[in-house]
Parts: sequence; structure tokens; C-alpha cells
Amino acid sequence: MKRKIYLKYLYSTAALLMLLSFGCTKLDEHVYDKVDVNNFLTRRDDVIRDFLRPFEHGYWSIQGNDTFCVQEDASDEFVTLNRQGDWLNGGYYQRMHYHTWTLNDSFTSGAWTAFYQGIVLATNSLQDMDAIQDPAKLGVTPAELADFKAELRTIRAWFHLRALDFYRNIEIITDVKTATQGNKQVSPQEAFNFIESELKAAIPNLPTRQSLGAAGIGRWTQAGAASLLVRLYLNSKVYTGVDKITECATICQDLINGKYGAYTLDSRWDAPFDYTNTSLASETIYGFPGTLARTHWQYDGGMYFWGVTYDAAPLYMGFTDFGSANPKYALSPGRDVDSVEYNFQLGKPFVKFQKYPDDVRLKLYKNLGNSTREGMFLYGYLPYQHLVNGKTVTDTVHGNKGSYPLFIRDGVGMFLNAKPGTKIADKLSNMNHGDHNSGIFMVKYPLYPTPDPNRITSAYAEIRLSEIYYSLAECKYRTGDKAGAAVLLNAVRRRNYPAGSPSLYKADGSQLTDQEMLDEWGREFLGENRRRTDLIRWGVFTTGTWWDKSPDPDKHTEIFPIGKDIMGVNPQLVQNPGY
Repeated sequence: MKRKIYLKYLYSTAALLMLLSFGCTKLDEHVYDKVDVNNFLTRRDDVIRDFLRPFEHGYWSIQGNDTFCVQEDASDEFVTLNRQGDWLNGGYYQRMHYHTWTLNDSFTSGAWTAFYQGIVLATNSLQDMDAIQDPAKLGVTPAELADFKAELRTIRAWFHLRALDFYRNIEIITDVKTATQGNKQVSPQEAFNFIESELKAAIPNLPTRQSLGAAGIGRWTQAGAASLLVRLYLNSKVYTGVDKITECATICQDLINGKYGAYTLDSRWDAPFDYTNTSLASETIYGFPGTLARTHWQYDGGMYFWGVTYDAAPLYMGFTDFGSANPKYALSPGRDVDSVEYNFQLGKPFVKFQKYPDDVRLKLYKNLGNSTREGMFLYGYLPYQHLVNGKTVTDTVHGNKGSYPLFIRDGVGMFLNAKPGTKIADKLSNMNHGDHNSGIFMVKYPLYPTPDPNRITSAYAEIRLSEIYYSLAECKYRTGDKAGAAVLLNAVRRRNYPAGSPSLYKADGSQLTDQEMLDEWGREFLGENRRRTDLIRWGVFTTGTWWDKSPDPDKHTEIFPIGKDIMGVNPQLVQNPGY
């Protein structure tokens, strides 16, 4: 558990590190005016530990304090619905879904805290590195020190970019050693310029993946920093009102051509989500390393482990290390209780997959043994075998409300014991009226059985080469080159279909429309912590309609309010418009 505080600069470096290390423990800190870097960086290991300090926080921050939750639940992709009293939580997740959040909702302060803790940590370590006068005395080469500084600038830019995306009007922090109070917010354009300049300055001193080898998992490289520029430029018009499609396309093409290191698209859809810490996946540009025994934040309750239905993990998948899962996240439904497809265009993620029925990802998720699996979804009955009086018996996963056998549907309602194909009398379907049969579940990162030595060893793929292909495809589409966009999309999509599949886009790109482009972003990057951002960029986040979600009254919900806790700490902050 992370302590929910906004780390201001009046705390000393020593107190800051104690707060992050001890989490919720109440401390009586002695606040020092200044800490001399020479007093605690005395050897190479000290420098490396100081350098790496922001990285674990960065891994936690992908889901901590509901950063993942609100990105997905505020979109047309995922829902956290009230399942017979489970996940009602005072309407917290319903406010995410309906875009009716308030300054008192914990994520509004929590996300800011998650980002700025990382910014403070990265800045503190960077200032420590800047203070090293003679790296040789610490067993560090000048080239290594330059690399450490460049990586810290990159991860700090990554935190600032995420803050810009969430809040738009943000603080820029470059000093935590001497500053005694918070800063005023800068304009989105100033924040954009800062992030851009930091990344451009970092790239020349960053390593390539090839130079790091297998030790490069979790390290920022030239390609990683360049990919952040792609994200910045792709969303520039939203952030600043200035279009940067040309700049975005140039960086994308350079990345694909290998200017920042050689990367190759994986031949299997699941490979980017199933690589270990002993080798580098060809497609993953930046990933956080995960292990069962240490950190595995994408498998935390804030993310994918609570994206499967009750008891599916131990019974159907055979993964018992974490006990029973809890179905916090499901796909937004595409059909009503009578299995009739809704007529709105947004949402309906499973229906969007079914548009191309030979997609191999549509198979029911199943562990195949030897650290392999197939399929990306849980639906229908989930059978498993167990011993009863010495005999092997087949059963199916049951719910936890009345113990009805689960038959998981692409719909939300009170299905309870209703058999497949049965039409129920209760036609109500909304965020406050669902059971444990409601909503298909995504399993993108594998849950291998407990005896499997590679269970929970997948690194988290923060940036994939596929994102660069799709970003360049969007740039081409927006400039009228549909054929060029189709080539790029098909380069990634072909692994999802059998050889010779009719599901690939026609060479002329004639099938591509705004809606199809947005749908394809959703298929490839389902549940990857970006859907809200994509909806905003395509202009439908506040104007669109999806399941149990009408258009917003205006566009102020495209950015979040700065939470009450944060506003109370720094009196210089100005609340975002509309709140």
C-alpha cells in the first residue's frame, strides 16, 4: 500500500526516501535542510541503487492509486459494475463510467500523487548524479554516468507526460534539493515543450537495446525515449491545439527503420505479453521486469488479476498462488440480455473482435502446458477437473452469490441460473444491475498453473513496436494515405489470423474509416492503459455513446480535476476548468 501524500520539497531527501520505504507506517521524521550526496554515495552500488530508485515506483504507478482503473473504466472498453453488491463501493466506479467524478474521488488525488512521487524520485536521483564530481572514485565511468542521467531524464519525462495527459495544467519539477514550496502550474504548451526538450536532450546519451543485451529489460533506451516523443506528437493537438502529425510520422518511420535500435514485430500475438527477465522480446521497446517472488504489478489487484472472474484462476487455470481472483474488470458489453447487439458505434469490444471471426485471439483462454496458452478471453462455461472420493470429476466454475454455475456472456444483467439461450424476464442492464455471469473477461498476460516455473514472470510491455506501426498508420490515414495505413496495420494484424485470411485490410485501405481506425486501436491495445487517451484524440470521449453511457454535457471531463488532497497542499495550484 502506498501512503497517499503529495511529496513536497520541504521534505528532505532522507525523509522522502523513508516515507516511500515505510509506506503506511507513521513516522516522526527529522527534517534536514540539506543532504550532501558525498555522504551517501560512496561506492558503485550506491550510485546504481540511487539511479534505479524511480524505476520500481514507475512500475507500481502503471496501476497504483487507480491510474489504470480510470483510464479503462472511463472509456468504452472496461466496466467495473455492481455484481449483486460486489464492487458497488459507494458508486466510485459508476462515477468513473458516467464521467461524474468529483474532487473527493480518491483517484483524482491518487494519480497526481503517483506521477509526482515518480517525478520527485527521478529528480532527486538526477540531482545526485549531477553532483558527482569524480565518477571514477565511485567505480562509474563517465559514459555510464551520462547514461544514468539520460535515463532519469527520460523516466521523469514519462511521468510528466502522463500527468499532462491526465490533468493538462501541471507543475514542472526540476529541483527537489533546494526548493521549499510547490510550483505554479505551467500552460499545456510549456509542459509539452519541456517534455519534448528533455527527451531530445536525453536520446544521444541513452543506450540502444543491442548495447545492453539481456540486461536491458527495464532500462530506458534511445528507442524508448523516441517512442515517448511519438506519444507526445500524436496527441499534440489535444494537448496544445498544435498539430504535430508530420513530426510524429518522422519519428515513427525512424523507429521502424532502426535509427534508434533494431526491433522486429513478433510473429505471435501473445509474445509481447509473455516474455521473461532472461531474454529480450523483439517487439517490446520498453518493459518493466516482473517476477512471482518480487514485483509483478500488472498482476496486482489493481490490474489484470482482478480482470478474471471469481475462482477462475485457481480452478480453471490452476493458478493458486494468489488465491481467488475478484472480477473488478470486464469488457463493456456489446449485447443486451437477449443477446441482441447494441446499435451504438463505440464500445462493444468483443463484438469488434468478432467482426473478424477467424481471429485466433477469440479462442477461449486455455493453458496448454509448458508455459504456453491460447486465446485471450474467458466466456461461456469454465470447466475444470477435481477429485471427489478418489475419482476425477468435471465441474464448472461457480459464482459466489448463490453458487450458480457461471456461463459468462457478452451482456450485463441478472442471468443467475439461466441456461445458455434462455431469455430472462428481467431486461434491465446497467452499471447497478449485473451478476457474475455478466461481461466477458480479458486474459492478455498469462496465468499459468502454479507448478509452471514461468508463472507470473511476464514483464509488463509499456511500449511495443506495434504502437509505432499504429501511430504511423494513423498519421498516414489523417493525411489521406489509406493504402499506406493499411500496409502498416496489416503488418501487425497478420499474426492474428490464419495465412491467407480475408480479414486483412484491402491493399487500397478502402475499408478504413474513423470508426474502423478507432476500433482497430481497441483490438490491438485492448486493456493496455490507453483507451481514454485514444477516445479523446479521436474526439468521441465526451460526445460518444456506449453501453449505459450518454454523451457528456461538455468537454471539461477530458481532463480530470486536481483532487481535494492535492489542492490543500499547494495553495498555488489552480483547479482545472469545469470543477
